[in-house]
This record gives sequence, structure tokens and C-alpha cells, in this order.
Amino acid sequence: MNSAIPTIPVFNLALTAVPALAVVVIYYVWAMRAGTVLYSFTRMILQLILLGYVLNYLFAYDNVLTVSVVFAVMLLVSGWIALYSLKQKSAALYWKILLSIAAGGLTTLFFITQLVLELAPWFSVKYMIPLGGMAFSNAMNTVCLAAERLESDLAEGRDYETVRNAAFHAAMIPTINLLFAAGAVSLPGVMTGQVLSGVEPLVAVRYQVMIMSLVLGATGISTACYLVLARTPRRRGQ
Repeated sequence: MNSAIPTIPVFNLALTAVPALAVVVIYYVWAMRAGTVLYSFTRMILQLILLGYVLNYLFAYDNVLTVSVVFAVMLLVSGWIALYSLKQKSAALYWKILLSIAAGGLTTLFFITQLVLELAPWFSVKYMIPLGGMAFSNAMNTVCLAAERLESDLAEGRDYETVRNAAFHAAMIPTINLLFAAGAVSLPGVMTGQVLSGVEPLVAVRYQVMIMSLVLGATGISTACYLVLARTPRRRGQ
């Protein structure tokens, strides 16, 4: 296969904003918060551009300290983002979310990178940072969904075990749907990127299976950890 992947011209890349602007218009016409969509899309572009420069810099410093600092920042930010969407916020809740994301994300990440990929050196920045980002971001999303569901259901006075099971199930729906859709409805992102760059499809499949396993492990373990940590004695009258 041809290993060369063409660079997208700046003008062509700018055309990708057209579908996004269509969504902004729909939000505006239907009297919803169009500014939020526009802001998030613009912020995404700026963040990715900055990320490109940062990764070029980080890849030049392939050491344990680089990986440790980047992971610390990823975890701290992911915990804050998950907490931000909840109605009730506290330092204790933040640390429960943070520890949960770290538990599922780091455990699964090191299992995949050390036993499956067998990285040498084990801290290879080129692999650890992208894979860590996938693990932490997906874990963040599921923990956030579980926390929100747990918060709302407990407020209605339901027993913890029932609420915990419902919250876990609801939080895992996006991940489970992702597994169902992979190969049947969608060509997953990592596999798409590898195929476009010239990698043989069956080789790309192996990497995609690895990524999907990473995501499932990180999301499931992190969510379960949070639901265990979030169980606190409820006061009378609550």
C-alpha cells in the first residue's frame, strides 16, 4: 500500500467548518445556546493546534519525567471537567473522581503498553501520551455520566445498590455502543488513521482491537471505582 498520506491544504481544512456552522445555525434558529457550540468548536481547533506544537516538543524529550508531568496534568484537568458538570461540587468529590479516573486509566494503560505492546523503553512518550489521553478522556466521560446519574437518583431517595447498578449501566452505554458499532457501522478512528497512512487493514485491525480493549477497561474500571468511592453514609432526613 502507498504509505504517503497527503497534507490537507489550509483552505480545504477551513471548509470543514461548514457542517459545524450549520449546527450553530440550527441552535440559533431553535433558540438554544448557539454560542456554546461555536465556542467549543473554536476552542477545539485552537487546542489541537497547540497540541501539535506541544507534542513536537515533548517527543524530543523521551523520558519518565515528561510522561509523569503530562499524565499529572491530564488527570487533574479530566477530574475538573468531570466535576464541573455536576450540580454538587466539593473537594472530596473531586478527589474521588480523580482517583477513579487514575485507577482505571493507569491500570489499563500500563497493562496494554507493557504486556501487549511491550514498549521499549517502557515510558515511550510517542505511545504513552496518545494512549493515556484515550484512556483518561474516555474514563472521564463515563465517570461523569455515572456521577450525574448517581447524584440525581440518590436525591430521589432510592437505595444505593439499585442506583449504583443503574448508574453503571447508563454510564457504560456509550462505550458498549461503540463496541457494537465498530466494524459494523463505523470504521474506528485509530484504524481509519492507520489505513489512510498506508498500514495494511489487518494490521490496523489488531491495533484497533487493542484500543477498544483499552477504552473498555479504562471506562469500566474507573466507573466502578467511582461508584464504590462515592458511597457515603446518608444522614437522616436526606
